[in-house]
Amino acid sequence: MNMSTQGGTSAPFLLMAVASAVLMGTIGVISKYVGLSAETLTFYRLGFGAALMLGYLLLVGQARLLLIWPSWRVLANGALLAAFIVCYVQAMLYTSMANAIMMVYLSPVAASVVAHFLLGERLSSAGVGLILLALFGFAMMMEFQLSFDSAGDATGMAYAALAMLAYAGFILMNRIMPARVHAYTRCWYQLLAGALCMLPLMWQQGESIASAQWGWLLLAGLLPGFLAILFAVIALRELPAATFGTLAYMEPIAVVTFGWVLFGEALNTLQLSGCALIMGAGVAQALLNQRRERTARALLAQNA
Repeated sequence: MNMSTQGGTSAPFLLMAVASAVLMGTIGVISKYVGLSAETLTFYRLGFGAALMLGYLLLVGQARLLLIWPSWRVLANGALLAAFIVCYVQAMLYTSMANAIMMVYLSPVAASVVAHFLLGERLSSAGVGLILLALFGFAMMMEFQLSFDSAGDATGMAYAALAMLAYAGFILMNRIMPARVHAYTRCWYQLLAGALCMLPLMWQQGESIASAQWGWLLLAGLLPGFLAILFAVIALRELPAATFGTLAYMEPIAVVTFGWVLFGEALNTLQLSGCALIMGAGVAQALLNQRRERTARALLAQNA
C-alpha cells in the first residue's frame, strides 16, 4: 500500500472522492436553472470540460499525454458518456431528481449481470442477492406500482432507463480499457468524443443562449465537467476501488438533498428506505468486487 493512503494522509483523497460525487450531482440543479435543452447542456458540459482539462494538462506540463492514440474503446466510451448525460438530463426535466438518480444507480447492477454472461465475471450467490436487494429498493422507490402520477413521470423514467443502460455500458467499457492509456488521456478523449457526438444534436436545436445562461453552461463545464472528473482521477490513483466506489454513493444522497432543499421534491418514508437499499446494495457490491480482485491477485501471485 502507498504511504499516501495510510492513516490521516488519505484524508485529502477521501475528501476529493466525496467532492467529486457531490459535484457530479450538481448537473441536476444546473439543468433545472439553465432553461436549455439537454443536448445543448450536455455539449457544453463536455466541451468546456475538455477545454478546462486541456488547460490543466498544459499548466502541469502533461499535455504530451494527449499525443497518444487512446484506442477505439476510449472514443466509444465518450459516446456512451454523452448518451448517459443527455438522457439523464432529459429524465430530470420530466420527473424528479430522486427518481432519475436512483434509476441511474441501478447501472452497477445491470453491469454485473452483463459481465456475468459476457466477461466471465461469475456472480456469486451474494452478488445475486445484492442485485435482488437493489431491485427491491427500486420497487420501494416506485411505491410498488408501475403507474405514474403524470405522463411526464413516465417519459422521465424512460429517459432514466436509457441513461442507466448507457452508464452500465460505460462501466463495462472501462473494465476492458488498455492499461497503457493514462487516466488523464482517457478523461480528455472521452470528454472530447462526447462533445463531438453532441455537436450536431446541439446545432439541430438552434437555441439562442442568453448571457445569464452562458454562466450556467460555464458552471456545468467547471463543476460536473472538469473538477468532478479531475478529483475522481486523482482520488482513484490513491484510494482502493471499493473505498472510492462506496464514496461515489454520496452523489445520489446529494441529488436527493438538492431536490428536496431547492425544488421541494420530498420523499416519503417508503421511498427513502428504497433509496437506502439501493445505495447499500451498491456499496456492498463494490466491497464484494474488491474482495474478488484481491483473491484473483493472490492466486496469480501463487501461480507465478
